[in-house]
Amino acid sequence: MNHILVVDDEPQLLRALRINLHARDYAVLTAATGAEALESAGRLIPDAVLLDLGLPDLDGMDIIRGLRAWSAMPIIVLSGRSTTVDKVSALDAGADDYLTKPFVMDELFARLRAVLRRPGGEEAATTVTIGNHLVDLPATTVTGPDGPVRLTPTEWKILTLLLATPGRLVPGRQILREVWGPEAEEHGNYLRVYLAGLRRKLEPDPTRPRHLITEPGIGYRFEP
Repeated sequence: MNHILVVDDEPQLLRALRINLHARDYAVLTAATGAEALESAGRLIPDAVLLDLGLPDLDGMDIIRGLRAWSAMPIIVLSGRSTTVDKVSALDAGADDYLTKPFVMDELFARLRAVLRRPGGEEAATTVTIGNHLVDLPATTVTGPDGPVRLTPTEWKILTLLLATPGRLVPGRQILREVWGPEAEEHGNYLRVYLAGLRRKLEPDPTRPRHLITEPGIGYRFEP
């Protein structure tokens, strides 16, 4: 049974999340302040954290950094802050995902399942399946139903970053920085072009991608 720490100062939302988590067989820890959250996480390390940014005592960004100083536990932000700047800042601070309030409960649990599937401390997979394509990472080859599929060096770099953290959102600026360098962080059009190319080569239906997912204005994720 996975233990989930829910951090929020809204009693009604805290209660709703507790009920829904219990109904899906999760064990639940709750905290209404940042201090309680840090103390609870240190006492009984949760498998994942659902974190509101607007707490009465500490800013949620500081909590993310505090947890990241000693743990890689998945953190999903649940916040009323909806600007791209807030989302990118939380992801850069170490959050794994970001949902804007109000959110659909089914979407939250889909994202929670995704971050919990992420391997922790295990050896990274050497082969990955994307639809009906087999990606061999050490050999840098892709094989589809009609034979080998050629990826450009840049497509390989982008795909490798996404496959390294299945289910986890990777900020677009991080991809731009690692593939093209710091000066490219504002050129999101680069990624749109290359992701479109990857989907044409790897997705069964490039217009409705199931594995190479875009979070508009934030980043991209690989869904197994």
